[in-house]
Amino acid sequence: MPPLVTDWLIAVGVAALQLGTGLPGEHSGAVPEPLGYALLAAGGLALGALRRAPLVVLVVTGLCAAGYQAAGFDVLAVSYLVAVYGTVRAGRFAIAVAASVTLVAVIDLTALAVHDGSVGEAFGQARSVLEIAWLIAAFAAGEAVRQAERRADEAERTREETARRRADEERLHIARELHDSLTHQISIVKVQSEVAVHVARRRGEQVPEALLAIQEAGREATRELRATLQALRDDDTTPPRGLDHIAELVEQAGTTGLEATLTVEGQRPDVPAAVGRTAYRIVQESLTNVARHAAAATASVRIDYRPDSLAIRVDDDGEGTPDTAPTPGLGLLGMRERVTALGGRLSAGPRGERGFTVQAELPVEQTS
Repeated sequence: MPPLVTDWLIAVGVAALQLGTGLPGEHSGAVPEPLGYALLAAGGLALGALRRAPLVVLVVTGLCAAGYQAAGFDVLAVSYLVAVYGTVRAGRFAIAVAASVTLVAVIDLTALAVHDGSVGEAFGQARSVLEIAWLIAAFAAGEAVRQAERRADEAERTREETARRRADEERLHIARELHDSLTHQISIVKVQSEVAVHVARRRGEQVPEALLAIQEAGREATRELRATLQALRDDDTTPPRGLDHIAELVEQAGTTGLEATLTVEGQRPDVPAAVGRTAYRIVQESLTNVARHAAAATASVRIDYRPDSLAIRVDDDGEGTPDTAPTPGLGLLGMRERVTALGGRLSAGPRGERGFTVQAELPVEQTS
């Protein structure tokens, strides 16, 4: 049940209880009887706002209690007791004490004024003892609930901190594993390719384009791995690669003998870092697949900045045909997961009579 509904059910119930207690008998006091009934009801209904404004409700219920006591209604201030409980639960213990001492004094004076004589004095003493006992119970209940909620919040914070610490430890573990395995292997490829290029140039031989591409790919892989390891260690949200680096990807693709072009349309908005990184990865994976599997001569990359989205399209003239269904490898699956995580759409498949197309649309949040 929603908290607001619960609060109002309690408020209506307390109002009905106070009215039911105050109806029997005759009432004589300094305040008109109809106003006393209204104060009984108002004191209970005020509890509907206890969760949102406990101090205001404490004052209102206290005034209502003093008012219907002055009207001759000998009714226990249930609404005020509930307000004390809510105020203490909200952490306003000192204010609740001050208000309660004042109200008890006012009610006692009112009772003595309404019930004169020794009977009234004895009645007032007995009434004070009962009221103080109920107040102590309300204070104790409010403080107990407040402490329980505080311990629950502390336990929740502890769980969150433990989860974050475990995530940090896992990131460091992954970083160490990547460093120990991939860094060594990539470094060997990079060094071997650079040595081969150096030896060929010293001999005056023409360096094969494939060897130059391997050399550049090794350098790029080293930079990418270093940035990834740094991100894992530092939990940095700034991506190492993004939209500004797509032109480099297209230029690098040209070193492998592929005729690659880049077209950019639209005015570039403020693109979130995650969107820019995903766009870079889509173009990178698409051009890599073209170079490895498509046997294509040309490839085109198109970036279209739209008012609420970023559209990416990579086409090639490779061996893909409408009759050959593509086998979804890890590259395509990774792209699809990235795009889906951002709430975008990705499609990949043969185009026209020959070639392959990768299209993605990534939402871009507008900032005012």
